[in-house]
Amino acid sequence: MIYLDNAATTLHKPDCVIDAVCTAMHTIGNSARGVHGGSLDAARTIYEARLKTARFFGCPDETGVVFTSNVTESLNIVINGLIDEGDHVITTDLEHNSVLRPLYRLENERGVSLSFARADNCGRINYSEMENLIRKDTKAIVTTHVSNLTGNGLDVARIGQIAHKHGLLYIVDAAQSAGSIPIDMERDKIDVLCFTGHKGLYGPQGTGGICVMPGISVRPFKVGGTGVQSYLKTQPVEMPVRLEAGTMNAHGIAGLSTAIDYINRVGVGAIHEHEANLARRFYEAMRETEGVTVYGDFGQEDGPRQCAGDPWKARGAIVAVNVRDYDSAEVADILAMDYDIATRAGAHCAPRMHEALGTTDRGAVRFSFSYFNTEEEVDSAIAAVRELAQTN
Repeated sequence: MIYLDNAATTLHKPDCVIDAVCTAMHTIGNSARGVHGGSLDAARTIYEARLKTARFFGCPDETGVVFTSNVTESLNIVINGLIDEGDHVITTDLEHNSVLRPLYRLENERGVSLSFARADNCGRINYSEMENLIRKDTKAIVTTHVSNLTGNGLDVARIGQIAHKHGLLYIVDAAQSAGSIPIDMERDKIDVLCFTGHKGLYGPQGTGGICVMPGISVRPFKVGGTGVQSYLKTQPVEMPVRLEAGTMNAHGIAGLSTAIDYINRVGVGAIHEHEANLARRFYEAMRETEGVTVYGDFGQEDGPRQCAGDPWKARGAIVAVNVRDYDSAEVADILAMDYDIATRAGAHCAPRMHEALGTTDRGAVRFSFSYFNTEEEVDSAIAAVRELAQTN
């Protein structure tokens, strides 16, 4: 199978990650639940992973690193733990439902008001318009880093400057960028970063996390056992146990920790360059293929610039297309059944982005590339789509 659905999850993991999980399954117990070797090994594994994660994302204090099961849990914890009744929040049309649904729920339950930086038909926003949405009661700006539908990248450093200029919190969903695009929370003025482990970080499913800058207090989303301060009736206030109730996924975190080691050895820049070259190869072929429509921002001159410089440096390795008047699900099924190519069709949990692109009626077929894909695989995908486009 040619696997081009890496925006959903990376199927191909480094061997060292698989080995780390297997070793952990045999050796480590429950962190902070004893003083025996298995418990202490788990505690050491998790602490080392915190240190690596903090350094990887430019978070100045490892106690601000909280491990979760995925980015959806991370975003729910953060949004529910920072946004209060009557607050105003600014977000964008590029967002995944993992951002949208928690915000919509707070809109209904807490009277939170929402404003959206609108996307044009290439999925681009205007940063000046975003700044104009700020009100006296605005509490935070919440954005994705990279669109999971088109791969469009947002200039998080620019948004971070806007947020801090007005005394706002800036929360970033890095589901599609962590591991393949450099992130530095201090440099980019990101207050809270939410990430998942199973995509560009090459970790196991069931891993993710939050990086919180010092001085920011997030209310616990869930409470329970922590292994410390057991006589308290309330959740401990100290980070990270404040946000980590229950048994940790130490086995998965061991894999994630090793995955970060792997990425550091290869280099985020090298990974992004390889993925961008594959995506560019596919995009250039698709835009020249009759009957194929490509969606997204690829540096067109007829709209606002999303990031300075080469647009591919800020893009995720994602290309979304439609073929003639076929439904996207039909195209994805044919690619899977007849060509053994894995893609993702439909709405991609990004309803507002599809509205902006004009694709709500049939969705789009998303091709998403990984460091472990090859040019030969990309060329096979190009040939398959061109063959479908020629079929009437």
